[in-house]
Amino acid sequence: MACLRYGTQVIEFSTIVKVFTQVILDRAVSSGETDLTQTILLDVRLPRLLLAFCVGGSLAAVGVSLQALLRNPLADPSVLGISSGAALGAAVALLFGAGASVWSLSSLPICAFLGAVVALLIIYRIAATHYGFSIYTLLLAGVVLSMIFSALITFLTSIADPNRAFGMMAWLLGSLTGPDYPTLMVLILYLGVGLCVLGSQAQSLNLLTLGEEAARSLGVEVERVKKLVFFATALMTGAVVAFSGVIGFVGLIVPHAVRLAIGADHRLLLPIASLTGGTFLMVVDTVARTVLSPAEIPVGVVTALVGGPVFLYLLMNRRAQLIT
Repeated sequence: MACLRYGTQVIEFSTIVKVFTQVILDRAVSSGETDLTQTILLDVRLPRLLLAFCVGGSLAAVGVSLQALLRNPLADPSVLGISSGAALGAAVALLFGAGASVWSLSSLPICAFLGAVVALLIIYRIAATHYGFSIYTLLLAGVVLSMIFSALITFLTSIADPNRAFGMMAWLLGSLTGPDYPTLMVLILYLGVGLCVLGSQAQSLNLLTLGEEAARSLGVEVERVKKLVFFATALMTGAVVAFSGVIGFVGLIVPHAVRLAIGADHRLLLPIASLTGGTFLMVVDTVARTVLSPAEIPVGVVTALVGGPVFLYLLMNRRAQLIT
């Protein structure tokens, strides 16, 4: 309710309740002022908050799954370069005409998904060893991949039409601006598939945290689980990046906070982290669009400012544990 209230125009709680009551009861709007308020609430703020909830929840679920699968507390789609790979795929689609609604709603997430898959395959090939995944190789590979993908995106932006290039740059900073309900339905379809796959593997993720050999001895088909989780994380990351740009560190911050609160049982951790991630990004987006109102800070900038120090803390803590 508070996220609906605040923006360039502050709307009273009583007005919000009145508008939603009118909509639920299918009553006619009583005045021009209320009509404008209804448009702001239902056509601008509500779709944006729903998009924020879907994006934040999905990124948190992806972070939880990658951290369990790789047994690496620093695993996150933005840190590992997966988001940058998805962004490159989406940028290629945008450059070659993802402007019409049919094309953008259908092909843009697919191109982003393919970019995320390419990034995952490269990361997996570089960092995998007989004993698991090297944490520092994983991080270095993610950083290098992100740099390469960012350079390619910058090149594509430089050769694009100026108007399209400006839109691509704004989108790459992470933006939840301007979603409509058809867009949300398509996004929910993609994310719903990914969440169902991850949810079905929750118990296997619990066992994989013990190590691959231990999981195999307990009956887990490790390679099958890996393929399913990688497919779901690539699908969800691609869909999120296609519709909101690159929003980093949500999949790093939220899983750690929730894990500290409720433990590491993924049957609970996945759904609760998803709800927490969605709520977290709604709050962050509200701050981003109100703190400098009427100007707006890209939500990806805010999550980076919050998540960057958390990432450094976790990295130093991990290093201290390895030394001791």
